Amino acid sequence: MTLALGIDPGTATTGFGLVRLERDGSLVAVKYGVILTPKDATAPARLEMLYDQLRDLLAQFHPDTAAVEKLFFQRNVSTAIAVGQARGVVMLALQQARIEPFEYTPNEVKQAVAGYGSADKRQVQDMVRALLQLDSIPKPDDAADALAIAITHLNTKRY
Repeated sequence: MTLALGIDPGTATTGFGLVRLERDGSLVAVKYGVILTPKDATAPARLEMLYDQLRDLLAQFHPDTAAVEKLFFQRNVSTAIAVGQARGVVMLALQQARIEPFEYTPNEVKQAVAGYGSADKRQVQDMVRALLQLDSIPKPDDAADALAIAITHLNTKRY
Protein backbone atom coordinates (compact mmCIF):
# COMPACT_ATOMS: atom_id res chain seq x y z
CA MET A 1 0.00 0.00 0.00
CA THR A 2 1.26 3.43 -0.95
CA LEU A 3 -0.06 6.73 0.38
CA ALA A 4 0.32 9.66 -2.02
CA LEU A 5 -0.23 13.34 -1.29
CA GLY A 6 -1.39 15.48 -4.21
CA ILE A 7 -1.04 19.24 -3.91
CA ASP A 8 -2.64 22.01 -5.97
CA PRO A 9 -0.64 25.02 -4.72
CA GLY A 10 -1.86 28.56 -4.22
CA THR A 11 -1.31 31.37 -1.74
CA ALA A 12 -4.97 31.90 -0.84
CA THR A 13 -6.08 28.30 -1.32
CA THR A 14 -3.94 25.18 -1.55
CA GLY A 15 -5.75 21.97 -2.30
CA PHE A 16 -4.53 18.68 -0.84
CA GLY A 17 -5.59 15.11 -1.38
CA LEU A 18 -4.30 11.92 0.20
CA VAL A 19 -4.95 8.79 -1.84
CA ARG A 20 -3.94 5.26 -0.90
CA LEU A 21 -3.15 2.65 -3.51
CA GLU A 22 -4.35 -0.69 -2.15
CA ARG A 23 -2.69 -4.04 -2.84
CA ASP A 24 -5.54 -4.98 -5.18
CA GLY A 25 -4.90 -1.84 -7.27
CA SER A 26 -7.89 0.10 -6.03
CA LEU A 27 -7.60 3.73 -4.95
CA VAL A 28 -9.00 5.08 -1.68
CA ALA A 29 -9.41 8.74 -0.70
CA VAL A 30 -7.95 9.03 2.80
CA LYS A 31 -8.42 12.78 3.34
CA TYR A 32 -8.81 15.85 1.19
CA GLY A 33 -9.48 19.52 1.60
CA VAL A 34 -7.86 22.91 1.38
CA ILE A 35 -5.45 25.05 3.31
CA LEU A 36 -6.86 28.57 3.37
CA THR A 37 -5.04 31.76 4.28
CA PRO A 38 -6.75 35.06 5.13
CA LYS A 39 -6.83 37.70 2.41
CA ASP A 40 -5.88 40.45 4.84
CA ALA A 41 -2.64 38.71 5.91
CA THR A 42 0.68 39.73 4.38
CA ALA A 43 2.22 37.51 1.72
CA PRO A 44 4.98 36.28 4.07
CA ALA A 45 2.42 35.50 6.78
CA ARG A 46 0.28 33.56 4.30
CA LEU A 47 3.27 31.54 3.15
CA GLU A 48 4.15 30.76 6.75
CA MET A 49 0.57 29.59 7.44
CA LEU A 50 0.69 27.37 4.35
CA TYR A 51 4.03 25.94 5.46
CA ASP A 52 2.88 25.27 9.03
CA GLN A 53 -0.38 23.60 8.00
CA LEU A 54 1.33 21.50 5.36
CA ARG A 55 3.96 20.37 7.88
CA ASP A 56 1.14 19.39 10.27
CA LEU A 57 -0.53 17.37 7.49
CA LEU A 58 2.75 15.63 6.65
CA ALA A 59 3.39 14.82 10.32
CA GLN A 60 -0.13 13.44 10.79
CA PHE A 61 -0.31 11.21 7.70
CA HIS A 62 3.31 10.44 6.73
CA PRO A 63 2.69 10.02 2.99
CA ASP A 64 5.10 7.78 1.09
CA THR A 65 5.19 10.03 -1.96
CA ALA A 66 3.91 13.39 -3.15
CA ALA A 67 3.04 15.18 -6.37
CA VAL A 68 2.58 18.87 -7.05
CA GLU A 69 0.95 20.57 -10.00
CA LYS A 70 3.49 22.33 -12.18
CA LEU A 71 3.10 26.05 -12.58
CA PHE A 72 0.91 26.82 -15.56
CA PHE A 73 1.67 30.37 -16.63
CA GLN A 74 -1.18 32.25 -18.24
CA ARG A 75 -1.62 35.99 -18.57
CA ASN A 76 -1.70 37.11 -14.95
CA VAL A 77 1.92 37.57 -13.88
CA SER A 78 1.11 38.46 -10.26
CA THR A 79 -0.93 35.27 -9.86
CA ALA A 80 1.88 33.22 -11.37
CA ILE A 81 4.37 34.75 -8.94
CA ALA A 82 2.12 34.05 -5.94
CA VAL A 83 1.57 30.45 -7.05
CA GLY A 84 5.31 30.09 -7.60
CA GLN A 85 5.95 31.27 -4.06
CA ALA A 86 3.41 28.79 -2.70
CA ARG A 87 5.01 26.00 -4.75
CA GLY A 88 8.37 26.90 -3.24
CA VAL A 89 6.98 26.60 0.29
CA VAL A 90 5.36 23.26 -0.62
CA MET A 91 8.62 21.95 -2.09
CA LEU A 92 10.52 23.04 1.03
CA ALA A 93 8.06 21.30 3.38
CA LEU A 94 8.24 18.11 1.30
CA GLN A 95 12.04 18.22 1.17
CA GLN A 96 12.25 18.67 4.94
CA ALA A 97 9.94 15.66 5.35
CA ARG A 98 12.29 13.70 3.06
CA ILE A 99 9.58 13.19 0.45
CA GLU A 100 10.67 13.67 -3.15
CA PRO A 101 8.12 15.82 -4.93
CA PHE A 102 7.04 14.77 -8.42
CA GLU A 103 5.49 17.33 -10.74
CA TYR A 104 2.75 17.09 -13.34
CA THR A 105 1.31 19.67 -15.72
CA PRO A 106 -2.43 20.28 -15.80
CA ASN A 107 -2.61 18.54 -19.20
CA GLU A 108 -0.74 15.49 -17.86
CA VAL A 109 -3.25 15.26 -15.00
CA LYS A 110 -6.21 15.58 -17.37
CA GLN A 111 -4.75 12.89 -19.65
CA ALA A 112 -4.03 10.51 -16.78
CA VAL A 113 -7.38 10.91 -15.03
CA ALA A 114 -9.87 11.60 -17.82
CA GLY A 115 -7.98 10.06 -20.76
CA TYR A 116 -7.95 13.36 -22.65
CA GLY A 117 -5.39 16.15 -22.18
CA SER A 118 -7.94 18.83 -22.99
CA ALA A 119 -10.69 17.51 -20.69
CA ASP A 120 -12.66 20.16 -18.88
CA LYS A 121 -12.70 20.56 -15.11
CA ARG A 122 -16.05 18.77 -14.72
CA GLN A 123 -14.87 15.70 -16.66
CA VAL A 124 -11.79 15.41 -14.44
CA GLN A 125 -13.88 15.86 -11.28
CA ASP A 126 -16.34 13.19 -12.42
CA MET A 127 -13.48 10.77 -13.03
CA VAL A 128 -11.95 11.54 -9.62
CA ARG A 129 -15.32 10.75 -8.04
CA ALA A 130 -15.61 7.51 -10.02
CA LEU A 131 -12.02 6.33 -9.51
CA LEU A 132 -12.22 6.92 -5.76
CA GLN A 133 -15.79 5.58 -5.54
CA LEU A 134 -17.04 8.73 -3.81
CA ASP A 135 -20.72 9.61 -3.50
CA SER A 136 -20.19 13.09 -4.91
CA ILE A 137 -17.54 15.25 -6.55
CA PRO A 138 -15.05 16.43 -3.92
CA LYS A 139 -15.40 20.07 -2.96
CA PRO A 140 -13.94 22.60 -3.25
CA ASP A 141 -12.40 22.39 -6.73
CA ASP A 142 -8.86 22.75 -5.37
CA ALA A 143 -9.31 19.58 -3.29
CA ALA A 144 -10.64 17.67 -6.32
CA ASP A 145 -7.65 18.89 -8.34
CA ALA A 146 -5.26 17.72 -5.62
CA LEU A 147 -6.89 14.28 -5.59
CA ALA A 148 -6.49 14.14 -9.38
CA ILE A 149 -2.78 14.96 -8.99
CA ALA A 150 -2.36 12.16 -6.41
CA ILE A 151 -4.19 9.70 -8.70
CA THR A 152 -2.00 10.74 -11.62
CA HIS A 153 1.11 10.14 -9.58
CA LEU A 154 0.04 6.75 -8.25
CA ASN A 155 -0.94 5.55 -11.72
CA THR A 156 2.23 6.96 -13.30
CA LYS A 157 4.46 5.35 -10.65
CA ARG A 158 2.86 1.96 -11.30
CA TYR A 159 3.87 2.02 -14.95
